[in-house]
Amino acid sequence: MDYDFIIVGAGSAGCVLANRLSADPGTRVLLIEAGGRDNYHWIHVPIGYLYCIGSPRTDWGFRTEAEPGTGGRSLIYPRGRVLGGSSSINGMLYLRGQKADYDRWRQLGCTGWGADDVWPLFLKSEDYFGGASENHGAGGEWRVERQRLRWDILDDFIRAAEATGIPASDDFNTGDNEGVGYFKVNQRGGWRVSTAKAFLKPALKRPNLTVLTGRHTRRVLFDGNRATGVEVGHAGGVEAIRGREIILSAGAIGSPQILQLSGIGPADLLQSTGIEVRRDAPVGENLQDHLQIRCAYRISGGKTLNQMARRWWGKGMIGAQYLLNRSGPMSMAPSQLGAFTRSSPDVATADLEYHVQPLSLEAFGENLHPFPAITASVCHLRPESRGHVRITSTDPLAHPLIAPNYLSTPGDRLVAARAIRLTRRIMAQQPMARYAPEEFKPGGDDDSDAALAEAAGRVASTIFHPVGTARMGADAGSVVDPALRVRGFGGLRVIDASIMPRITSGNTNSPTIMIAEKGAQMILQEIHGI
Repeated sequence: MDYDFIIVGAGSAGCVLANRLSADPGTRVLLIEAGGRDNYHWIHVPIGYLYCIGSPRTDWGFRTEAEPGTGGRSLIYPRGRVLGGSSSINGMLYLRGQKADYDRWRQLGCTGWGADDVWPLFLKSEDYFGGASENHGAGGEWRVERQRLRWDILDDFIRAAEATGIPASDDFNTGDNEGVGYFKVNQRGGWRVSTAKAFLKPALKRPNLTVLTGRHTRRVLFDGNRATGVEVGHAGGVEAIRGREIILSAGAIGSPQILQLSGIGPADLLQSTGIEVRRDAPVGENLQDHLQIRCAYRISGGKTLNQMARRWWGKGMIGAQYLLNRSGPMSMAPSQLGAFTRSSPDVATADLEYHVQPLSLEAFGENLHPFPAITASVCHLRPESRGHVRITSTDPLAHPLIAPNYLSTPGDRLVAARAIRLTRRIMAQQPMARYAPEEFKPGGDDDSDAALAEAAGRVASTIFHPVGTARMGADAGSVVDPALRVRGFGGLRVIDASIMPRITSGNTNSPTIMIAEKGAQMILQEIHGI
């Protein structure tokens, strides 16, 4: 064998695994990335996500199928294609979800994945700006800081949310994230922190770690029911690389695609594409994602980014502010203010998340509106809808079919209607009155559940949190077991967001890092017989 461990995908999970596994000098670790190095300057400037998402240099450029739940629209589906993966192009928000999320995993049969098991792993990798405490770690690789800007209109939104009964919060990461406040971000001094920068770069000096970029993993190779390597394509052709254990960390889209191309997936799908079936398994099913409803309001008497970025002198001021002290709009995450709350008194923990921005635009990548506005995007944190990821051919470079099936259940549509009503109540509170807010998205006078659910679909977009397509479980129908081993095969694991049995109640990047920490811990314990 050429390597002890071959890790496919140098994203949020893969960079962590490369660091942790290569820390054992007795192992030989190979990390394979289809994309290139993270030497594009816009990766590191926080506002640069605008230039990274949709760029073939850093993004796979996926799209969803046209969906009934979104008014027949196909949505962009960014996934990082560069060292650091999606952590190099995402919103940089540090959120763990709720402890109840992981206790739910444990109740589903995922022994060792309850809140008490995983919470210490979040602290292990964390470097919290406020130092170590009961809820935070210090000295780890994953830097967490306050944002370096504030907005009057967002401060007033906090007060308006409080007026509806949502408590103020300075920390969404204590285990119960209910509240409203500014998000914390994965930045250091106004620069983005990706997993490539935080975890991979410090490990590159180790002689037992090899990193290959520009290599697209085509399939896993087997000897009987044991994985023995991977077939990799690159500019020079195709080669086979051998390893004792293969770890797929290509994400909730990439990992199921590779498994299906390797003969592990729904038998009818594989047979229809001419692939020999190694195991009939629900690979690619159980896709879950957070769909945000973009409620937008035209305002007056307040400053928003729409005005600041409209004129050349405003753009100049924004650039100067960042150059001088790494602050201002160029340092900001896509969403600055967050709120977690319940859609109904009957819900045990917060099931809605707000991403509030002092700006508005028709769609991602388009120009800001020429008038001052605020967007209060809200998503259902625990959607019932389930979708799928399926290959469409044997070509490993062909994009798979991605169908999230948004708003496909009565429960999801009801929560969408309630979310719009709650947003309107917040915007109607006295702290927002001085801005005279006028709703223009989704708009409309029909307040019925059906009308609001339809309106939600017209303005909704994903916030890029796909999970669950290689579901972990104790049942025979799961793709991987609680040790993240692919059922029916030796020497093959999946360690990334695709293993989540249920989506977490918040943004999914840091939970993916936790999954990699847990996976590396289990592997090293097996090696050393602990």
